[in-house]
Amino acid sequence: MNAIDQKLYNVAVIGAGTAGLVTAAGTAGLGGRVALIERNKMGGDCLNFGCVPSKALISSVRLIQQIRESEKWGLDQQEPQFAFEKVFERMRARRAKIAPNDSQERFESLGVDVFRGEARFVSPHEIEVEGQKLRARNFVIATGSRAAIPKIDGMNVIPFFTNETIFDELKERPERMIVLGGGPIGCELGQVFARLGVKVTILQRASQLLPREDSDVAEFLRRQLEHEDVRIEFDAEAKSAARHGNSVRLDCLRKDSSRFQLNAEALLVAAGRIPNIDKLNLDAAGVRFNQCGVIVNEYLQTSQPHIYAAGDIAGSFQFTHLADAHARVVVRNILMPLQLLRQKTETAVLPWVTYTNPEIAHVGFGERDAQKSNIAYDLFVVPLEEVDRAVVESEEIGFAKILAAKGSDKILGASIVGARAGDLIHEFVLAMKAGIGLGTIASTIHAYPTFAELARKAGDKYNRKRLTPIAKRIFTWFYKRARK
Repeated sequence: MNAIDQKLYNVAVIGAGTAGLVTAAGTAGLGGRVALIERNKMGGDCLNFGCVPSKALISSVRLIQQIRESEKWGLDQQEPQFAFEKVFERMRARRAKIAPNDSQERFESLGVDVFRGEARFVSPHEIEVEGQKLRARNFVIATGSRAAIPKIDGMNVIPFFTNETIFDELKERPERMIVLGGGPIGCELGQVFARLGVKVTILQRASQLLPREDSDVAEFLRRQLEHEDVRIEFDAEAKSAARHGNSVRLDCLRKDSSRFQLNAEALLVAAGRIPNIDKLNLDAAGVRFNQCGVIVNEYLQTSQPHIYAAGDIAGSFQFTHLADAHARVVVRNILMPLQLLRQKTETAVLPWVTYTNPEIAHVGFGERDAQKSNIAYDLFVVPLEEVDRAVVESEEIGFAKILAAKGSDKILGASIVGARAGDLIHEFVLAMKAGIGLGTIASTIHAYPTFAELARKAGDKYNRKRLTPIAKRIFTWFYKRARK
């Protein structure tokens, strides 16, 4: 055996996406000996195929759309001038600027041993990477997820894109595109390509877009996408696929049994995710798993307490920021010698954002969730047109709705639809985490004019609700008495 084979690592991390990188950097920073294994690209899905490239494209098409709608800002109407290929070049350049943060060189400079290749367990305490065996006290499975490919007749013989291929393999603008799936990826990229001049059709099996959101939120997005000439087929699915020259044809079936065809030069599959567990040989490690991923407890331990799982693979919500949070929990828990000192995962106050235009941000309970759980609540709605900064910026389309415990200012959840929703949600996230109510937000001075006044206005609506007819009569009596 060579010298590297003889090492015993404190932690061996499988996967160099967000969860794996944060775990490796955190453990090495605390003095631990770390092995990091990655079979594909450093940075994982978020850097290479997800958050970073998609948001770079969204940034470009936001400006394109503003130019199209320049009359809203008092300018002459005009058509934006752009080259499809240059927009993609800019996306790749932005991604390349961030990439060094996740590079092999950086992590090796932190003292992490980086191995490139497929990792598989050979026992609960040993893995094999390209024929080399690595031993560790603890393991962290952070292999993420990938696009699920629907079982459609003919899918194996037609060309299609997923989020892992479209950013680098789409070389020119297609005339038409079919998007399978109306979740966050499908909606974001569907709007991107529509704004780049592609005729987009979204095929959605459910009866609304973004199934996790309340129906009024999803309906708002539907209207916006259709306003931008995106065709949406609800309650429908593809049954067969075939190639016709340079285009793809899908034969589709609606729930009412009616049939129709879709034709396009490009097909994007965004119909859910599946965990990357098939090559890990988890049975050899005695690690339990299911179709959602690796089964973990609230400490992120698997059925083998010294083996942890973090990020998408842990079978929870699939967000980069949750993967980051998971990694921080794992770093602490590996270090702690006793279970009572270890930290539990907490997702009760977990925000998420869909980066369409308008953005859609959410935390905590929505109305549908609260009703299903029989939780009584008061609802406070603030249209963006009540926020002066939104009006002067011509960004007044949208609303915020806040759920508070019935008769209280305790915030149960918030949904925001509109410009900067992803930034605005965090005042409510922090308030919920810290136990701060709407009354305190209302009494907090917010700079004018800012979009952040949205939160204060929600607090003001709560205060006005407290002004009952009886209370108003009492105050009126006091004022009347003061005039005598």
